[in-house]
Amino acid sequence: MAEAIPPIISVIDVQMSVMIRTVERNDLPALEMDGLFVKFRNLFRRAYREQSNGRRLLLMADSNGVAVGRLFILFVSSDHAIADGHNRAYLYSFYILSAFRGHGIGTHMVNYAEGILRERGFRYVTIAVAKDNAGALRLYERLGYTRVREDPGKWSYTDHLGKTHRVHEPCWILEKIL
Repeated sequence: MAEAIPPIISVIDVQMSVMIRTVERNDLPALEMDGLFVKFRNLFRRAYREQSNGRRLLLMADSNGVAVGRLFILFVSSDHAIADGHNRAYLYSFYILSAFRGHGIGTHMVNYAEGILRERGFRYVTIAVAKDNAGALRLYERLGYTRVREDPGKWSYTDHLGKTHRVHEPCWILEKIL
C-alpha cells in the first residue's frame, strides 16, 4: 500500500504597485473591469467628455496596467448642495475590485482626490453611500465624513445596449470640510 502524501502548502507574499492617475481615453474600456460594469459604458464615456471641459475629473487605480479601482469627481452639478463648482465638489462612482480591498487603495484614492480639491480651492466635499453599504459608510466616517442628509437615490441610465434602467438606491449624503 502506498504511503499517504501530505498536502502541499505553498505561500507566496505578493507585493503590488498601484498608481492613482487621471483616466485617459484609452482607459475607458478598463473602467468596465472585465465586463463587471459594461452596463455603465455610456456613463463612463459621458463623464470622460465632461472631464475634457473641466466639469469632472476621473481617477483610476492602476496596477500593472489593470484598473483595480476608480473614483470620479464632479466639480459642478445642478444640485449645488452636492457640487457648486467653487466651494463644494462631489465624489462618486467609487469602486475598488474586491480582491484589492483592505490594502489601503480606497483610502489613498479618497485622500488623493481630496488633495486635488484642496489645491483647487474647494472647502467641502460630498459623497453618497447606499444605506445598505455598511463597509463603505465605515470607511467614509473613518476618513472624517459625516452624514448630512438622506437621499432617495432615484436615478436612471441607458446601458450599452440602449436599454434604460431606473435605479432606486436610498442613500446617505455625507460631507467633509477640507
